[in-house]
Amino acid sequence: MRNPFSIFMRRQKRPSEPAMHAKRSWKKRGRSVSFSKTMLCLALLFLFIPLFVIVFYSFNESKDTTFTRVSFVWYERLFLQSGDLWGSLFNSLLVAFLSSLVATILGTLAAIGISWYKFFGKSYIQSISFLPMVLPEVIMGVSMLIFFSAIKLSLGLATIFIAHTTFCLPFVYLMVSARIDEFDYSIIEASHDLGASEAQTLFHVIIPAIMPGIISGFMMSVTMSLEDYVITSLVSGPGSTTLPLYVYSMIRFGVSPVINSLSFVLILAICMLTFIFRKSLKSFASAR
Repeated sequence: MRNPFSIFMRRQKRPSEPAMHAKRSWKKRGRSVSFSKTMLCLALLFLFIPLFVIVFYSFNESKDTTFTRVSFVWYERLFLQSGDLWGSLFNSLLVAFLSSLVATILGTLAAIGISWYKFFGKSYIQSISFLPMVLPEVIMGVSMLIFFSAIKLSLGLATIFIAHTTFCLPFVYLMVSARIDEFDYSIIEASHDLGASEAQTLFHVIIPAIMPGIISGFMMSVTMSLEDYVITSLVSGPGSTTLPLYVYSMIRFGVSPVINSLSFVLILAICMLTFIFRKSLKSFASAR
C-alpha cells in the first residue's frame, strides 16, 4: 500500500502546465537575439576596434595608412631612438602614481570622517566635494593657474601633481563612500567591545573592509591622471612634459607610428597588471 504522504509530495514536486509553458517560452526567448545583447556587442566593437587598428598599424612598415608589409621598425625606434617619449611617459607615471596615492589617502579619510562623524558644515562639505567632478576642466585649470600665480609657485611637475591630486580626490571619495554605505556598523561596535582603540579599529577593521573601494578609487585616479590633457597643459611648465602633451605636440608635424607601438606596449602592460591585481584581490578575499 502506497504512502499517501509520498504521493502528495510527488504531486507537489511536479511542475504545473503553465509553469512548464513559461519555462519553454523563456528558453526560446533566450535563444533569440535581443536588443540589449545587440547593443552590448555594438558598444564593445565601438570600444575595441580602435585598439585593434592601433595594434595592426604598429606592425606596418609604412608611415601612412597604406599597409605594405609586417615590420618591427617602429618598435625598434621606440626602444632605441625615443628618449623624449620615454621621458614624457615617466613624467606621466610619476605624477599619476604620486597624485593618486595622496588623493587615495585623503579621499579615504574624508569619506570615513564625513560618513561617520557629525560636525558643523557637514552637508556643505558633502555638496562642494563633487564640484571638481562636474566643473569643466578648463575652469579648473584656469583657477589653479591663477592660484599658482598668486602664491608665486613656478609651473612644473609640482604644480601638475597638486592639480591632479585635486581633481582625483572626489573620485576616490565617491568610490570609498559607496563602499562605506554597505558597511556593517556592528563590526565596529564589536571591536570596541573587545578593547580596540580608534586607531586599531581603523587599520585592522575599517580599512580592510573597504579595501575594494580604496583600490577602485586609486586605479580610477591613475587612469584620470594619465589621460588628462586640458588641466595639465594649463599648469605645466618647462621640463614637465607628460605623455598627452608630447603626443599633442607631435600632431603639428604628423603623429609617428611609434605612438602606435607604445600604445600596444601599454595595452600589454595594463592587461598584465589587471591579471595580477585580479589574482591578488582573490587571494586577499579568500584570506579574509
